[in-house]
Formats: sequence, C-alpha cells, structure tokens
Amino acid sequence: MSETGSDIRSTATPAAAAPVSALWRLRPYLRPYRLQLLSMLMAALGAEAAAIAIPLLTKSIIDGAITHHDKRLLLPLGLAAAGLGIAEAALSLIRRWVQGSAVAGMEKTLRDDLYAHLQNLEPAFHDGWQSGQLLSRATSDLSSIRRFAGFGLVFLIITVTTFTAVAVLLIRLNWWMGLAASCMVAPVVVFCLRFERRYKILARRVQDQEGDLATLIEEGATGVRVLKALGRAPEAAATHAAQATQMYTTKVSMARLLGSFWSMLDLIPNAAIALILVLGALAVSRHALTIGGLVAFITLALQLVWPIEALGYILASGEEAATAAQRVLEILDTKPSITSVPASTANPPDHGPQRNVPAARSQPPPSQAASPARWGQLSFEAVEFRYPGSAEPVLRDVTLTVARGETLVITGATGSGKTTLLQLVPRLADVTGGRVLIGGRDVRDIPLPELRTLVGFGFEEATLFSASVRENVMFGAPDATAAQVEAALTAAQARFAYDLPWGLDTRIGEQGMALSGGQRQRVALARAILARPQVLVLDDPLSALDVHTEERVTRALGEVLAGTTALVVAHRPSTVALADRVALLDGGVIAAVGTHRELLATQPKYASLMTMEEVAR
Repeated sequence: MSETGSDIRSTATPAAAAPVSALWRLRPYLRPYRLQLLSMLMAALGAEAAAIAIPLLTKSIIDGAITHHDKRLLLPLGLAAAGLGIAEAALSLIRRWVQGSAVAGMEKTLRDDLYAHLQNLEPAFHDGWQSGQLLSRATSDLSSIRRFAGFGLVFLIITVTTFTAVAVLLIRLNWWMGLAASCMVAPVVVFCLRFERRYKILARRVQDQEGDLATLIEEGATGVRVLKALGRAPEAAATHAAQATQMYTTKVSMARLLGSFWSMLDLIPNAAIALILVLGALAVSRHALTIGGLVAFITLALQLVWPIEALGYILASGEEAATAAQRVLEILDTKPSITSVPASTANPPDHGPQRNVPAARSQPPPSQAASPARWGQLSFEAVEFRYPGSAEPVLRDVTLTVARGETLVITGATGSGKTTLLQLVPRLADVTGGRVLIGGRDVRDIPLPELRTLVGFGFEEATLFSASVRENVMFGAPDATAAQVEAALTAAQARFAYDLPWGLDTRIGEQGMALSGGQRQRVALARAILARPQVLVLDDPLSALDVHTEERVTRALGEVLAGTTALVVAHRPSTVALADRVALLDGGVIAAVGTHRELLATQPKYASLMTMEEVAR
C-alpha cells in the first residue's frame, strides 16, 4: 500500500460522509502530480488570456487602423492576432498533454491502492459484498474521478477566472452594459443549486445499479452451465432485463434533468447577448461606445457563453465524481480485522523462548518453549470462534496438538466447523477465544507473509486463475524448477496436464473452467504440494475424484506428507487412511481423538459417518 493511501485511511472519517467531502479526501492522490497540475493550469489560463486578448486587439484594429485609414497598423495588428491564436492552440495542446499524464497517473495510484486494500481485507469482508459492486468501484467509479480531476476541476477554475476577467473588461468598456451582462450569473446560480440537489441522488443511484447489474452479468457468465442445464436461461435474461431497465430508467431521468439544465444554461447567456445587442446599438447611437468597442464587447460577452454552459458538465461530472469517491472510500475506510505484526516486533522464528508476546496472549510455560523438535508443530489451545452477530460459537474449547510430521484428519458431519477450524491456521479468520500456535508461536504474532509461507492451504473448491497450468501450479512457489513442478503434478496425479494441447503452457480459462472438476482439484492440490510448507492444510482435497484416481492420489499423498505436518479434512475412509490420528468434530467441539480403528470401535457417530460414506460410494 502506498503512502498516499495510508495517509487517507489514517485520517478517514466515517464512510457516510457527504460526497463532496469524500472527493476532497482524495486530494492526496493529486499531490505527487502537483507540478504537472500547476503547469496544466497555467497553460489553460494562458490559453484563456490569449482568447480574451483577441477581442481587445480587434477593437484596436477597428477603432485605430480601420477608422483612421492607417494601413501601417493592419499588418502588425493582424500578425499579433494570428500569434495570439497560435499561442492559444499551443497552450491548449500542452494543457491536454500534461493533463492526460497527470490524471492517468492519479487514477493508476488510486486503483493500485484500492486493489491492494481489497487484498488486505479478510475473506469475511468479501463474503458480504457483491463482486459486481467491488468491480464497479474499481473501474467506472475511478474513471468518474479521473474525468473530473482532469477536466471538471480545470474547467471549474477556468470558468470562474474567465467569467471574472471578462466581467471586469465589460464593465471597463461600458459600466452599465457590463453590469447588465454580469447579472446573468444570478439565475444561473439558482438553477445550479436546484440541479445539484437532484442530480447527486440520481448519480449515486445509477452507480449502485451499475454494480448490481455487473454482479448479475458475472453470475450469468460463471453460472452459464447451471442456467442451461436447469433451463433457467429465460428467467435469468428476464432478471437481467429488469435490472437493466431499472438502470435505464434512472439514466433517462439523469439525461432529462441534465438536458433541461443545459437548455436553461443555453437560454440565459443567449438572452443576455440579445439584450447586449440592443443596449450596444443604443450606446453607439449616443456615442457612448465606439464601433470597435461594441464588436469587442459582443465578442467578449460571447466568451461568457461557454463558461456558463460548461457549468452543466462541471456540476454533472463533479456530482458523479463525488458519489464515486464516496463509494470508493466505503472500501478504503474499512479497516482489516486481520492485520500483520511488523517483522521487527514479531516473535523470534522457531527457536529460543518467546519474547514480545502481547499481554492479551499468555506466554507458554517453559516446558512448551519452541525448540527444534517442535518446529512445524501445530497446536489449538481452547480455541473458540463465532461469527460477528452470531449468538452461538461455531467452535468451542477446541484443543488439539499435531506433532511435527504428523497427519491429523478432521472429520465430522456437515456444519460441524471443520472448514472454519482449518481457516484459523493461515488466519483467513481469527479466533475469538484461545489461540493457534505453530512451533510454539501464536499465529497472530507471526507476520502474515511469513505465516502464509509456513502454511500451505488446499481448498475443497479448487480456485484456479485465467492463466496456464504452469502458472497456476507455481502460484505459491514462483522459483520452483521444472523437476519440482513435475514431481508435484505426479504426486497429485495431474500428469494429464502434459497431454493438453500446449502442455503446461495451456491456458485453462477463467476459474479453470476448461478442466473438469477433478482435474481442477488435482491441479490445486499440486499447487499446495509444490509450495513445500511446514504445515499443509487440506480441506477435503479429493472430494471430486473417482475411486481409482483417489486411490492413486492417496498413495502418492502419503509419501508427500511424510515429514510434513498436515491437517486434513476428510470424509472418505480411504482418505482417512492417510492419518496418523483422526479427530471427530461434533457440534463445534472435539468429541474424540484416536486412530481410525480406535474410533470405529469406540465412537458410534464416527462409525456411522464412515459407513455412510462407504454406502455412498
């Protein structure tokens, strides 16, 4: 996470802050580009100054060279006008070039920080958010912020500056006509205030609806097989159409509001120009204004039209950017509940007595101090876990020790807390009571990068990425050799990968959908094996395999697990055979621990589970 993002979150107010204040809080992302932004602003103001000077030069040509028939002045004044036009074009080009670089860099930094923060947030956060909502914040919302930072903000400054400068010049040319022209700002302010109140509501609504629609599209794409198999494609299309219609209705309301607002912004300055023409004709007839002065006055007054019309774009862009900033800060303001201790304050790695243990976590007795014999040992001490807002804990007083090199299988009925127990080891969730130890060290006192290196995790639902087989297998071990990759694939019975069209370089599609369920699970198992962790945690890793493949994987996995501390969730008797010991988890508590034979003989629930699995096979 960059320093910029950290600065923002350290001073973060609640995410419910007003949209404008949310946009103001993103200003640190512009600080690295302040010199570019200043250059951009100076170029924009220079271009406007050149544009404003041209009407004054025109007045000099008409009232001087043309009125007095002085042809000697025409050439220098004409060249000066041409020079001002060229300068305006050049400065506008510079502004756009500098502007593109600055705002693109700002958007990239903000997107990097948002993505990094999403990665820092615990899985429970992602479970509570629709993926489409997160996707819309990382794409369309950041684009809205970039557009306002690059154009809306610049136009706002230029508009105010131009209007002020032109109004002063108009008053100097003719004070009462200048005041009349300047008065057009009063109705514009009234309409702007009314527009802003209504538009910000619609802007937030449509951005939320875009996130909902993105979620529906993503679910339809990833679940297309289910939709087709169950014949629910028409219903899914109807749901999508209803959501798209809702967003369409909101966008039409936005367009209608914006159209009426822009029409008023067009009407007011043009009505003012018509009034100026009448007043200007009267002033010239009374010799209160020269012909050149009238031409300059009208030309300058016309330059007020664009700043006023630009207010529509500025306000619309500003409201969209402000609500987008509010939505982005809803993510950035979320504090990770699972945080890493700094490496400098972490407990010493795997040897010697523990130091610097927080007072809330008691020091282990001297007899349990970490020693070489305990490297890789995994312990659960009176562990409790409950989900936020849940009355009953999922796990209660779980106490287990898995010796170094031992394989312990956790089994139990569905919903007994097996997966939750496994997720506590690599801190995908944190205990709400007790502690989890690796080598005598509380996992909360181990820096997360180090902990995730110590612990390898294989999920029941194999998650693969839209990359090659090789990249997926080496995801946790990027420095692995070809021989090590081959050994991992062999152990996981995943050598089928060599027979794919491009071998290990074959891309397997989003979530590995080009492979079967069993193939995905074996590739994911190879990935966990290749990481060579001290502690290997496997959540029912063979559930998608047929009997014969399972037997081969079980045999190879037994060799791989030799010397590795392993905690495995399993239901099948053949997988349980991997275990040195088995723990029966029942209702969130450890009901029994022993060998497979011992539990079959003494625990009816365990025997029933194994019998049902055999019958199911």
